Amino acid sequence: QVQLVERGGGLVQAGGSLRLSCVASGSIHFAIVTVGWHRQGPGKQRELVGFINRTGNTDYADSVKGRFTISRDNRRNTVYLQMNALKPEDTAVYYCTTYWYRDYWGQGTQVTVSS
Repeated sequence: QVQLVERGGGLVQAGGSLRLSCVASGSIHFAIVTVGWHRQGPGKQRELVGFINRTGNTDYADSVKGRFTISRDNRRNTVYLQMNALKPEDTAVYYCTTYWYRDYWGQGTQVTVSS
């Protein structure tokens, strides 16, 4: 079994920054998995924010390119989502996800950006 726990959400003013973390535990070879960040805003469909693969390559949704950065620390089984220049439309519950024989999702962390 694998557990993913997101931390770091909160309330921030537009233009501010937050760093989310996703810590994996359990029976997983963390260094070789791709980890993604998804979000679901109020009244919106869940969308992929970005992901990082085993070699550290990343890709992002157009809506966050240039503002969000995903990184990983395999020694700590942790992936980070650095969010800068936040906008009210970034308000959402953010989830980290991975696939290790099956899909795993964290419980999510709320990010609220005030205008």
